[in-house]
Amino acid sequence: MKDLRPIPTEEEYEAALAEASDFVDHELLPGSKKAYRFEMLLMLIEAYEAKHYFIAPPDPIEAIKFRMEQAG
Repeated sequence: MKDLRPIPTEEEYEAALAEASDFVDHELLPGSKKAYRFEMLLMLIEAYEAKHYFIAPPDPIEAIKFRMEQAG
């Protein structure tokens, strides 16, 4: 993904994920062009996922029961 713009397709989404993954593997200097690009990629990925992979919030009662089970 060369230009930073909204992600229109699944293929470009996968390319953005791959590029972001490369940034995760390397320490970026805060304020650098690469750090800025990484931050922008994350925002674009988040926007794409919010639109295409919506996850409804859990039922509050079920969430409490699940947490109680985890805590024993």
